[in-house]
Amino acid sequence: MFHSTWTKNFPPIVGFRWFNIGILIITPAIALTGLFLVPLRSPTAWFSIMYYVYTMLGITAGYHRLWSHRAYTASLPLQCFLISGGASAVQGSCYWWARAHRSHHRHTDTDLDPYNSKRGLLWTHIGWMILKTTLHTGTADISDLRKDSLIQFQHKHYFPLTLLFGFILPSVVPGLLWGDWWGGFFFAAALRLTVAHHSTFCINSIAHYLGSTPYDDRLTPRDHFLSALLTMGEGYHNFHHQFPMDYRNAYLWYQYDPTKWFIAMCRLVGLANNLRIFPSNEIHKSSLTMQLKALKKAQDSIVWPTPVEELAIVSWETFQEESRSRTLIIVSGFIHDVSSFVEQHPGGPHLLMKNSGHDMTASFFGGFYTHSNAAHNLLAMMRVGILADGVEMPAEHVIPPSQQLYIAERQRSC
Repeated sequence: MFHSTWTKNFPPIVGFRWFNIGILIITPAIALTGLFLVPLRSPTAWFSIMYYVYTMLGITAGYHRLWSHRAYTASLPLQCFLISGGASAVQGSCYWWARAHRSHHRHTDTDLDPYNSKRGLLWTHIGWMILKTTLHTGTADISDLRKDSLIQFQHKHYFPLTLLFGFILPSVVPGLLWGDWWGGFFFAAALRLTVAHHSTFCINSIAHYLGSTPYDDRLTPRDHFLSALLTMGEGYHNFHHQFPMDYRNAYLWYQYDPTKWFIAMCRLVGLANNLRIFPSNEIHKSSLTMQLKALKKAQDSIVWPTPVEELAIVSWETFQEESRSRTLIIVSGFIHDVSSFVEQHPGGPHLLMKNSGHDMTASFFGGFYTHSNAAHNLLAMMRVGILADGVEMPAEHVIPPSQQLYIAERQRSC
């Protein structure tokens, strides 16, 4: 998969993004060193986990759902909290991040998509951040981001802010509070940042490869619990690409989306409002469309009876003549060749053989035995013709009024 994707869809490389390469190599190297040299203390472990959640919320609830998609509005304290968390992720300024993400949604799976999934899993996960190519990111409307003073402040002072929240603060807190300076540096800073990096990168990579497409299958985004687990709830990506303005990434109550729950809690305490929800009717409509598409695919894989319009119209005389050489019966005006089924008939072969050349409609519909849907379907596969004047308007599994009267009379007489 990687070889064919690389050769067919990968553009020429014209350079490298050395700063990004340095961060993505040095940070995990520091974390790995700490795992071998420094014991992980319990308070540091818990602080690292909490700071990781803070970092991820800065990306998922802040960079992504608030500023990239404007899925809700946040108070200034919440905005400051989230944009600082985004800075601690060391993934670029919110201004840069949101612009690339809007372009991704506008140009998904094309050469204008900065993380075009058609270039392979490795490209979407990390390649687009470390390689420069001849292609450029597609345009997107970022006029609101240009006017946002907080976004512009973070963009202008991004490097000192990311140094403060990404490295200094998570290193200093464990050192000052419980004397674990090295643990703070190796685990709360380096290890936390490494895990946060690759968790976020999975939104662009794993979420476009692993899972199902319950709302639309024309593009690569997928829904999967594992992706949601790795990305703080961003893994229901097929839903998100269909309804990007929805503050939820997981539509169903039981789906894992802690970012959705965080935003909902912020609304309860007055820190967030105007949570945008896509109309349920339209969500159900998209889901039903995909279900019907799957049913149509299943339907097309099944062999069905010969269409009525392709069946020959046969006179009674011809029917009688043909029934002498093979086992033919009439049910609801259709002539059926049951010769191959005679020996398999549950009621015994003699029932079919002795009634060859006869109308078995009444017997089939309860005069002798009320046959199941499976029997109706099987019998329909044996149609070979229509008896002339036998029915007024043939239709599958529909008994003409004249035949219904005949059947009713036979049933009363039985």
